[in-house]
Amino acid sequence: MIDTLVTSEAQDLLHQLNLLLEQELKCQPKACGLRLIETTHDNGLRMTARLRDFEVKDLLSLTQFFGFNTETFSLSVNLLDRFLAKMKVQPKHLGCVGLTCFYLAVKATEEERNVPLATDLIRISQYKFTVFDMMRMEKIVLEKLSWKVKATTALNLLHLYHSLIYENLPSERQRLFTLERLETNLKACHCKIGFSKAKPSVLALSILAVEVQEQKLHELTDVVEFLQKHSKISIRDLFCWKEFVSKCLAEYASSKCSKPNVQKLKWIVSGRTARQLKHSYYRIEHLPTIPETGS
Repeated sequence: MIDTLVTSEAQDLLHQLNLLLEQELKCQPKACGLRLIETTHDNGLRMTARLRDFEVKDLLSLTQFFGFNTETFSLSVNLLDRFLAKMKVQPKHLGCVGLTCFYLAVKATEEERNVPLATDLIRISQYKFTVFDMMRMEKIVLEKLSWKVKATTALNLLHLYHSLIYENLPSERQRLFTLERLETNLKACHCKIGFSKAKPSVLALSILAVEVQEQKLHELTDVVEFLQKHSKISIRDLFCWKEFVSKCLAEYASSKCSKPNVQKLKWIVSGRTARQLKHSYYRIEHLPTIPETGS
């Protein structure tokens, strides 16, 4: 199958991949800042991994509620982690920081007509802060992130890796290698702060490699190896992160895992609140679940 990667279309995709690989480290959260959050004990006064993960699950719920694309969610997580890894955020301010990062991502990726009002975002999220508070936080976030909102995320690389492989699979095998399933697995990983320490290319290829293994797409093994070498990812890094991804997806699929909760959003959109919202805000969907591993 590697022979198929020499076509003009594949070469164009590889060129796009090279451009993303050159940019991926420029907007990645500081690993030292993330490790500090991971090792902080929960005393109610300092940011912890548990609080961060809860906030990301809330952002996933909002993404589903508004029907936004995965790019919006992935970028909002990137903005949030970059800010948390750089600044000492008190837990009481986390909601404002998270919603602000989400709003920045929405404005950067969604069509203008689909961007909600800040007042509606705050109301639906059930926060007590004001629009003024959120606008002030937006200025702080932008300044601390050097006004760099756009970023190369694991999702961007996952899409390219998938495109390089998908069209070359036989049609009867393509149904086992869907982008929707890969995106769902990435969303689960985003809900764990540890995965933000991985380079986007490493996380993306690890998710893809796990899927190839679970779906027994053995004909893709050589292509995964080619992409690993082309992306300058060490075999050791890929192996380690594949293990982490597999463990995360197994935990997420279990009944004991705390899933993002869209119920509170359904509850809040009622009565007076519902009458004040735009018609396009009623696209509530069930949150995706991580599929059981295939045989």
